[in-house]
Amino acid sequence: MIESGRPPVEAMTNPRADRVRDVAKLVGRSGRLKRRQFLAEGPQSVREALKAHSECLAAGGSPVVEALYATVECLKRYPELLEAASTPGTRLQVRIASEMVLSAMTDTVTPQGVVAVCNFVDVPLDAVLASKPKLIAMLCQVRDPGNAGTVLRAADAAGADAVIFSHSSVDIYNPKAVRATAGSLFHLPVVLGADVAEVVAAAKAAGVGVLAADGYGHLNLDLLQDESAARAFDQQIPDSSYALEDPTLWLFGNEAQGLAGEEKALADHRVAVPVYGEAESLNLGTAATVCLYASARAQRRAG
Repeated sequence: MIESGRPPVEAMTNPRADRVRDVAKLVGRSGRLKRRQFLAEGPQSVREALKAHSECLAAGGSPVVEALYATVECLKRYPELLEAASTPGTRLQVRIASEMVLSAMTDTVTPQGVVAVCNFVDVPLDAVLASKPKLIAMLCQVRDPGNAGTVLRAADAAGADAVIFSHSSVDIYNPKAVRATAGSLFHLPVVLGADVAEVVAAAKAAGVGVLAADGYGHLNLDLLQDESAARAFDQQIPDSSYALEDPTLWLFGNEAQGLAGEEKALADHRVAVPVYGEAESLNLGTAATVCLYASARAQRRAG
């Protein structure tokens, strides 16, 4: 263990030790659900986890990070990690571990030198809607962890207020999904296991419009952006389809099938991202990024 101001001692070198096996259980979904904990790997994810940890404790909340395992080389290269983890009051356990130990703890072929055991960070839907959100992304039946993490990261970059996952979507605490978020999992509220119909009904009741991203949608995203820009310059729009600057919940569907028919029917409008080249369509991550940024830009311009 490392204490502030003291050199590391008793490095963990046995990949078959009980503590290592205990951490490794969090790679599996059952282990995560049982303990409501997950793993954050790599300097970027761990850095953001530690930042969220400090902010939560300062606000009187629960700890985000329970333990940190890192190689000496990693801590030398990223001294800010040790500094953040060793700050008085963080109530955080830090252990030096070998590369073999980190490899045994995680599912990565080449460990990134640091792993944090984190507590679940998801929040209830009511908490999100009570904050009067302006932009929300909801993933409906999205199964690929890489795609899920990419959309969450894009939502974070666009300044979205929350990301919601339907009950049939991938577990965002899957190690691959956590890595794909690049730390964004710790930046904005996340709701898990939600029912699409219930989310849409609650959003509409809170004054949030609902748009479904659909390649065959009757509205064109470019047109909506043009209309939004015209309104920003006080130009008259006689038949505006939907104001992108309004609070909006975007629905994004499965990678292969897109949104189900009943999911599309719940939305106020179905919106297509125009494709100008020969590509059949955009992949989920790209389409979600374009849609979220379109709303974000319109809202910032209006604000």
